[in-house]
Amino acid sequence: MAQKSYKHLSVKERDLIAVLRRGGDALRDMAKRLHRDPGTISRERFRNAAPVNRGYYLPHKADDRAPQRNRESHQRQRLKLPRIRRYVRDHVRRGWSPELIAGRWGKRHSDTPISHEAIYQWLYAEARERVPYLVRAHKKRKRRGYSRKHSQPPIPGRIDISQRPQHIAKRTIAGHWESDTAVSRQSKVVLQVSVERKPRFSVLTKLPRRQAKEMRMALNRKLCRVPQHRRKSITDDNGTENTAPQEVNAVLGTKSSFCTPFHSWERGTNENTKS
Repeated sequence: MAQKSYKHLSVKERDLIAVLRRGGDALRDMAKRLHRDPGTISRERFRNAAPVNRGYYLPHKADDRAPQRNRESHQRQRLKLPRIRRYVRDHVRRGWSPELIAGRWGKRHSDTPISHEAIYQWLYAEARERVPYLVRAHKKRKRRGYSRKHSQPPIPGRIDISQRPQHIAKRTIAGHWESDTAVSRQSKVVLQVSVERKPRFSVLTKLPRRQAKEMRMALNRKLCRVPQHRRKSITDDNGTENTAPQEVNAVLGTKSSFCTPFHSWERGTNENTKS
């Protein structure tokens, strides 16, 4: 059985509908003249009629409304629950990233999980006043996909956080660190932030650039001053500034692991320190 195909009404067809309607033609007669299904003509008259006085049908106005109505019909509403929207608004203003917000919400409300992508889309569509609070406060949402960073080589010797010893997550032993960078929204100053998971001891270093060489030098210079028994492991994110873990570990005697991409809550101590 051949599958039916559907084509949207053209401007000429809408003009003819208006003419026939003024002439008093019945719905089925109009459908025959246009070789269309009567339901198509009926829906057109109501969907794209004048929004105030529904009795009027102006073809040029209907042709303008149709594309907009079609776009809106394919847009899913993001963050439907008011309590989720309030939570996102409050925590974005505190400096939390959408990834961290989504992860923390999912742990506390497993029955209504949200994704970081849904948060980004909602912020840019309905809460643009909160966009400046994002770390990368682009005026327009960047197109999803690979950026120029993806053309660089992957992190050599990368060890996923899932392979990190379980006792590190329990915070029972000092000497395990979380490391990341933070960028000031006003002055664009780059800071290297290292936090010891158990005692919450923090070390901050100003960087001239957000690159691997500067990150490596800052870690080695600052953590070398910490006693050896307080230098056991470092948990990093997957940024390009962290592509020299082997050189860092060779100097400090540490072991590096990396959180899952877009799971910044796996370094929650560091994220909360930065915020």
